[in-house]
Amino acid sequence: MTHVHLDHAGGTGALAARLPRARVLVHPRGAPHVVDPTRLEAATIAVYGQQAFEHLYGKLLPVAAERVHETPDGERVTLGPSELRILHTPGHALHHQVLFDPDARAVFSGDTFGVSYRELDRAAGAFVVPTTTPTQFDPVQLHASVRRIAELEPESVFLTHFGRVTGVPRLATALAEQIDRFVELAREHAGAADRHERIRTAMRDYVVARGEAHGIADTLATVEAVLGADLELNTQGLVAWLARTEKARG
Repeated sequence: MTHVHLDHAGGTGALAARLPRARVLVHPRGAPHVVDPTRLEAATIAVYGQQAFEHLYGKLLPVAAERVHETPDGERVTLGPSELRILHTPGHALHHQVLFDPDARAVFSGDTFGVSYRELDRAAGAFVVPTTTPTQFDPVQLHASVRRIAELEPESVFLTHFGRVTGVPRLATALAEQIDRFVELAREHAGAADRHERIRTAMRDYVVARGEAHGIADTLATVEAVLGADLELNTQGLVAWLARTEKARG
């Protein structure tokens, strides 16, 4: 798995129960949460609320420790005729990793390479937005991880949200620009009493401007309809990042 956020890994325990010979390959930082998902469940409820958590994820099932394999950076895993490389890519989360298939020249990116919705595709290609969701967003590490994926020179990146994208150099540049701008916007509004609302509005307006340049019609309404939930989570992640940086400065 790429990481243990529940929209990616919430069904791991249930799937493992149906596949008794399978092993779960996970970053060492994520492995404890697969074996005991209690803290992960509590953290997710804190973000989404109890009702939404129960609707989206139901009951989380643990996986026996002996079935969980902690993957070092660079590990090679054979899957059928393919040999996949596992690469650690922190930034979205400290425990994030991606899978690279050299033969197919394809990366399975989880959330490191952003989100891209097919209804926003235009003649120029895919429209991509970074994921700065809580609670471990780190812009320096995310920049490095995006570069690491781009330096593999893949033909395709498969985003969990959602699907295959190509034109990877252009998308990597777009992600880098947006990461920097999101951080700038967070810092600009850090001192405001209503900084959450100000950051979200500023980020939305910035994404809308990029959408207009991309050729998306009725851009404000489209961005809110398609990316509204992502912008809200991104805002939460930026606010959490601000809080960490403020605490570190004392």
